[in-house]
Amino acid sequence: MAAGPPNREAVVDASDVARSGTAASTQVVPNGGLAYTVLGRAAGGERVLDAVADHLDDAPSGTVDLLIDDLAPVAEREGIGSAIAFANRLSDRFEGQANRIAIGYSFEGPAEFVSRIGARVGSVTGADAETVAAVERLSRDDPTTFGYVRRHWDEAKRGIEECDRNYPQSKQVHAVLADPETTPRTLGAALSGLVTLGALDTWSETVGPTRYDLTAYRPNRAWAVGVAIEADAADD
Repeated sequence: MAAGPPNREAVVDASDVARSGTAASTQVVPNGGLAYTVLGRAAGGERVLDAVADHLDDAPSGTVDLLIDDLAPVAEREGIGSAIAFANRLSDRFEGQANRIAIGYSFEGPAEFVSRIGARVGSVTGADAETVAAVERLSRDDPTTFGYVRRHWDEAKRGIEECDRNYPQSKQVHAVLADPETTPRTLGAALSGLVTLGALDTWSETVGPTRYDLTAYRPNRAWAVGVAIEADAADD
């Protein structure tokens, strides 16, 4: 693909900005450099993909970059399964036709999407260098704990955010999870790793089992840790 700006662009809008009552329409600017298709939020996944296909039909294979702005609203509104299914259908349908497929996902969305889609994509980007370095140190210095964090960071993040206690034990965090993959012990190991990686603290005023200080929880850091881990996994 030649360097520089694209010769033309096409936008398919299926966002909340275009409400469900909006009739589908396509507008083309006078010079033909931009086509804008409005579908509205109620458009199903296949309808969105069909609209994308309409813009790709007359383009030679491998000459178009395809960008999905943000799938987090889909995951929040319709569930993780719907967002994953859409991403998979997108990849299956356009993988051989598009030059590159990029899927945006904002950190406000459920973190499970990142861990589940990571095995399907060629690369995950967005991790900051400092977090990547911290994850690499944990992998090198404590590979056992790193293994638990790598497998269960998204479930640990979800447990922290769903727990209404300020200073819970791992079993109390585990108790709020629906259908967990972890046990209280393995969740505790993942939480311990997140402490080492700076996403939360432990509560020091106890002589019993470890309690985690969720008042010191840093959701952005937990998200950055997850992205760094998935970026490393995608590159393996």
